[in-house]
Amino acid sequence: MTAGGGVESPKRFGFAEWFRPGEYDRTEEILPAILKSGASYLRTHLSWAEYLAPGGEEWFDWLIPKVGSQIDLLPCIHYTPPSLSRTGRSSGAPVDLKSYADFVDHVLTRYGRHFTHVELWNEPNNLLDWDWREDGDFALFCEMVGGAGYWAQQRGFKPVLGGPCPFDPFWLNLMGERGVLNVVDAVGFHGFPGTWDSEEGTWGGWDMHMGEMRRILDRYNPKAEIWITETGYSTWRNDEMEQARRFMRALSVPADRMYWYSWRDVPPNVPVQEGLWFDPRHYHLGAVTHDNQPKLLARLLTEGGTARLAEVADLATPHVASHARPVVITGGSGFIGSNLADSLLKDGEDVVILDNLARSGVDQNLAWLRERHGDRVHPMLADVRDLRGIEAAFADAKAVFHLAAQTAVTTSLVHPLDDFEANARGTINVLEAVRKAGRKAPVIFASTNKVYGALDDVTMVPLDDRYMPADEAIRSHGIGEDRPLDFCTPYGCSKGVADQYVLDYAKSFDLPTAVLRMSCIYGPRQFGTEDQGWVAHFLIRALSGAPVSVYGDGRQVRDILHVDDAVAAYRGLLGAIDRLKGSAFNLGGGPRNAVSVIGVLREIEALTGRPIEIEFGDWRAGDQFFFVADTRKLEHAIDWRARVRWRAGLQHLAEWLAEHRFSGRGPSAEKRRVTA
Repeated sequence: MTAGGGVESPKRFGFAEWFRPGEYDRTEEILPAILKSGASYLRTHLSWAEYLAPGGEEWFDWLIPKVGSQIDLLPCIHYTPPSLSRTGRSSGAPVDLKSYADFVDHVLTRYGRHFTHVELWNEPNNLLDWDWREDGDFALFCEMVGGAGYWAQQRGFKPVLGGPCPFDPFWLNLMGERGVLNVVDAVGFHGFPGTWDSEEGTWGGWDMHMGEMRRILDRYNPKAEIWITETGYSTWRNDEMEQARRFMRALSVPADRMYWYSWRDVPPNVPVQEGLWFDPRHYHLGAVTHDNQPKLLARLLTEGGTARLAEVADLATPHVASHARPVVITGGSGFIGSNLADSLLKDGEDVVILDNLARSGVDQNLAWLRERHGDRVHPMLADVRDLRGIEAAFADAKAVFHLAAQTAVTTSLVHPLDDFEANARGTINVLEAVRKAGRKAPVIFASTNKVYGALDDVTMVPLDDRYMPADEAIRSHGIGEDRPLDFCTPYGCSKGVADQYVLDYAKSFDLPTAVLRMSCIYGPRQFGTEDQGWVAHFLIRALSGAPVSVYGDGRQVRDILHVDDAVAAYRGLLGAIDRLKGSAFNLGGGPRNAVSVIGVLREIEALTGRPIEIEFGDWRAGDQFFFVADTRKLEHAIDWRARVRWRAGLQHLAEWLAEHRFSGRGPSAEKRRVTA
């Protein structure tokens, strides 16, 4: 609360984003996204060297007004034109030190209506920015920047002294002794805790460094503000939750402004100062990837600003008692994972939810679990691609359900490397973490029917609303586990590799592992999209009155399985793991729950009482005309069967969506219990 009793407004933040000459399209893409994130400030560079290069003036004549007209802009003026430099490099002091102040004066005249503050140089203790070997006592720097700062103030602007990296209090005190701090209104601070090795030995924590800065400023210029002009965290190990945490920590620091570096990752074909791919960490500092895929930080800021970020960060508070041996569910905030966790928690188990919350909406599932089961839910917000980050989760595990995955065929075709990292490498990371823990915890893996390929060799007979196999045995029982594996599409390959690794760890390392090759699972807590979770997606579109896209002719047949039955299968397999380790089973609704895509849409029309507009598109790669799982092996092994018939299950999901997503607007039929 504020002193007047009102609600305290969220602390404002900004981004530091370097735009290179000619990046018109990139600027047009990034700027609206930064604004949508709730940022109030943007720091970018205005290179003296680039300005005087061919096309430079034209570039900055476009960039500065473009950015400054939409957001509070801080231009950082640095880099000496090599022809004016004492060393022939942009990091050298100019031959005529006053020429820097002259250029600053030119910038203020030409662009000053677009900003109020101007930053004088960048990281002066970084050899790539200022060659202090030629200026050991920083006398040249002080004369150059001091003159520019004095003149900027005389013209009514507020200069900001560029921050050193790593932070050096002795350097800052020298700036005070030399009078530089007297001619600036703010001093920049750069710090990247947890990212750079060069900073690790000197980093003493935000509180210590902010305190050092304040004491020095109070000595020479008590009115000067402290601005964090660059801080950030590299997600090169895929630890996106840690990036979000670091952002929130930086925002809480007692500084007057905070600029996060950066909004978008550096493109992989663009050299950084040190050279092309000198250090991979340089290429993962953004809130979104180089091809504009949002990381957790960007998604949460865009969804609800810092309040949304704080809400999710608050979920990440595991507190397993020392005596507890929990069940670990990777992807435990997802659709199947949250339902499985709820079932285990209701039976008194402690459950570790290991999830990166990458998919929109899944944090709602985690919050739901916490609300229902309290301290027995132990969130660990990490990514299975980061072995170091997840190992601790498995140290005391009594069992592991590995559900975390990239789940869409379409995404795998666009980002095959990311698909491999999540599904193949993520799985072997989980297996290795369990093996190294030494407890031989059972591992049950969520595989896919896509490991059997497109089934192109199965002759199909097109009927009125569906395709059916000509082979009577397949028509009666479905596809069995004796079907040869035939990986296709990057998704099928990555999941297939993971499937085989899980089975092999039972042979090679005597881990009690097993695999469930799933068909289409549906039910409550599913946030379906066009690419994954199609049953829920169809219902969501229908309930909102939107058209539904169907790829192919809609006669594809699937055996859809209610999530309650899937949970029963996972738990049944765990209960029998001692005699079933090293086995793979098909998991689906079977022939009794086989229905075409068109058949599902017709049933949804009956449930909602209104027609659905269907838009047909081309067939998708690897799409099967028919897949119905032969589940007899699983039924005999654990005495399991699919109990929920698909029409009753669809009604149940429609009612859940109507209540939880559409505020009660949905099927008007009286709620029915989900029955066989």
